[in-house]
Amino acid sequence: MKTILSSETMDIPDGVNIKVKAKMIEVEGPRGKLTRNFKHLNLDFHLTKDEETGKGKLRIEAWFGTRKTSAAIRTALSHIENLITGVTKGYRYKMRFVYAHFPINASITSGNKSIEIRNFLGEKKGLPLLDPRRSRMRSFWMVMILNSCLVQQL
Repeated sequence: MKTILSSETMDIPDGVNIKVKAKMIEVEGPRGKLTRNFKHLNLDFHLTKDEETGKGKLRIEAWFGTRKTSAAIRTALSHIENLITGVTKGYRYKMRFVYAHFPINASITSGNKSIEIRNFLGEKKGLPLLDPRRSRMRSFWMVMILNSCLVQQL
């Protein structure tokens, strides 16, 4: 069964600017600017103003959607909330290397652009970072701290 109209709205916090153009969402805040492409989803994005408070709102709609389309509304809203959190607060991930017998070594190589993990299950493996401009890493005492604006990057 199809629902005629499914929609959800969210408030845009102060200090954050959101631009919508052809399902490309651009979120700008104190920590930078992030963009996300939602062209693969059959959703409508609208920026509106609340008459009472004057704050901006983002409304996502799906016309004649199935259950999957209705679920995609909340997923897109959560992705946009993650973008807003990234440009206002940022994300930090702490990774501790723990081993029982064979010591695991990790190092930051090629000018903060990749992580090299050695002796994990007996192999030498290099992991590239998705966006080295927005990531900072420091490694000390078998703890690696990754900072980023994108939660998908960590």
